[in-house]
Amino acid sequence: MAIALSDPVGVMTGVGPTRQKALAELGINTVADLLTYYPFRYEDLQVKDINEIADQEKVTLKGTVASEPVLARFGRKKNRLNFRLLIDHDVYMITFFNQPYLMKQIETGQDLAVYGKWDATRNSMTGMKIINPNKADQAFGSIYPASKSIRQGTLQKLIKQAYETYSDQIVDIVPAPLIAKYRLLPRRQMIHDMHFPASQAASAAARRSATYEEFLLFQMQMQALKQADRETDGIAIHYDNDALKAFIKTLPFELTHAQKRVVNEICLDLKSPKHMNRLLQGDVGSGKTIVAAIVMYAAITAGYQAALMAPTEILAEQHANNLARVFADTPVNVALLTGSTKPAARKTLLAALADGEINLLIGTHALIQDGVDYANLGLVITDEQHRFGVNQRAEFRQKGHQPDALAMTATPIPRTLAITAYGEMDVSEIDELPAGRQPIQTTWVRSNQANSALSFVRKQLAAGSQVYVVTPLIEESETLDVKNAEALSANLQEYFAPDYQVGLLHGRMKPDEKEAIMADFKANKIQLLVSTTVIEVGVDVKNATVMMIYDADRFGLAQLHQLRGRVGRGDKASYCILVADPKNQQGIERMQIMTETTNGFILAQKDLELRGSGEVLGVKQSGMPTFKVGDPIADLTVLQVAQQDAHALVATPNWEQQPANLALAQVLKTKLAAVGTLD
Repeated sequence: MAIALSDPVGVMTGVGPTRQKALAELGINTVADLLTYYPFRYEDLQVKDINEIADQEKVTLKGTVASEPVLARFGRKKNRLNFRLLIDHDVYMITFFNQPYLMKQIETGQDLAVYGKWDATRNSMTGMKIINPNKADQAFGSIYPASKSIRQGTLQKLIKQAYETYSDQIVDIVPAPLIAKYRLLPRRQMIHDMHFPASQAASAAARRSATYEEFLLFQMQMQALKQADRETDGIAIHYDNDALKAFIKTLPFELTHAQKRVVNEICLDLKSPKHMNRLLQGDVGSGKTIVAAIVMYAAITAGYQAALMAPTEILAEQHANNLARVFADTPVNVALLTGSTKPAARKTLLAALADGEINLLIGTHALIQDGVDYANLGLVITDEQHRFGVNQRAEFRQKGHQPDALAMTATPIPRTLAITAYGEMDVSEIDELPAGRQPIQTTWVRSNQANSALSFVRKQLAAGSQVYVVTPLIEESETLDVKNAEALSANLQEYFAPDYQVGLLHGRMKPDEKEAIMADFKANKIQLLVSTTVIEVGVDVKNATVMMIYDADRFGLAQLHQLRGRVGRGDKASYCILVADPKNQQGIERMQIMTETTNGFILAQKDLELRGSGEVLGVKQSGMPTFKVGDPIADLTVLQVAQQDAHALVATPNWEQQPANLALAQVLKTKLAAVGTLD
């Protein structure tokens, strides 16, 4: 009977229904899954000369058992097993804790290899395990992610059996030209050396090859999804180029080179009959909103409606006010729809929207609710892309006949994430700030220096500026030693009274309370605003020049950068003061890098490196895929190379039919079928 890597793992000797179920819980369903269930680390099983071993190093010693094993019991369920091992005319004590069953494996005069931790001061070893004689000449022991139901030994046996039986079925997936170009191992050798490496160099070469293969496969899936999206019939928006140029000339400032480049990229997509799925990312204050205004105006000149969805009512309202000013002398009819819109006003608005009288609708997720019908929706923009799930974006697209989609974010997406989580989108990047913007000066002080920082704040207030003060918590928490917003605002009110008015803004307030406070701050009735991070995104008060953040080490770098971006929005010099007492080296590093750079992309990548994707984004929310071997942060260069190679392959006509690509095309077809959708 023919065998294939797609055989269910149940065909293996020793795998009954119970074990098959336990393997499935580890993601192992087929022989191919078993062969690519790679170790996460190796134990160095090479026997070393005792004179070369460092104290507390984990090593393998090989010698002859020189004494009967002695088992001593102490305490409840605790025991110690001692015996002596003769190595090159010297005798060494070996001790195993709480492994009494090893007694049966130890006989005087027998040759034995023991893996454990060396104690140089006592010339003895704390044993961890006795090496199986079959493995005594193996240099490295593979350690796999195991479970209660499946032990290490079982996995090791099954993988060995699978390799011995199926190795002839292993064919190269990476095309031969790429294997040669990057000096990768043939796949059969790669899988062998991932599980049974003869040396550290062999395991490193295998891991390098496996990382590239995994990233290439992932990027091929991304390219296939992108191509399928491009082939979806979209709308060809033939906008009025002369009207668009005339509109851009009316703007009170010159667009930056980056803004012009991005506008051109998006406008090309609009004209194309293919569906647009583009991500526009730009650092805080780089001028994404004006780019959005220009491309929405383009769609409107072609007779289409545009919609802009923001994550909060404050931000939606701010966009509506700003865009109403920008479009004051144009035929654009701007309307705002949020959860707070009164029923009568909502009814009138929805009728005007369905008739096409409103050609630009701005709002929160209310824009995608049932009953919100557009006459001719051509362009959909989501602001702060990471706040919306895939489903919400898909619902928005169904509001028209596949309207073009543009997602914007001011949370700089590290290169790693742009390639992984957003790999199926085209990315446009605004990588320069508008002229006249002064870089924000950032300083870090410890909490015992906060008073000197407050005297600097007083000078700024005296010069007519306004100030934000941010703190992580709203009310007392016994577990966290942080300044809470209520206590802090009371203290600052006392400190700055009667000269300056202090306001308080936090997430538990009702929307109308928040709006009243923000309106007073914008009108300079409040000079110093104490806030939790509800002011993080989009709030624009040009007169604010100082951002003071208490317990700054409680925030991620990307969040600190967002907060810092609330100041420096006018032409005055602006400052960010971080008050923090970090408890570890990583916390200190994060404070230092904030003072060294204002580049959000550098900070976002650094945040990812320091804290990992789970903490930075919450893995489920981030859409960050999990990889078996590759680390998209540590192996970023390989990820980028794999993306370029996948792009080049898919761009080649009939690439799937070329002999070198047949295996890759087949694997890709299987993977995409498993996903079940090209959406």
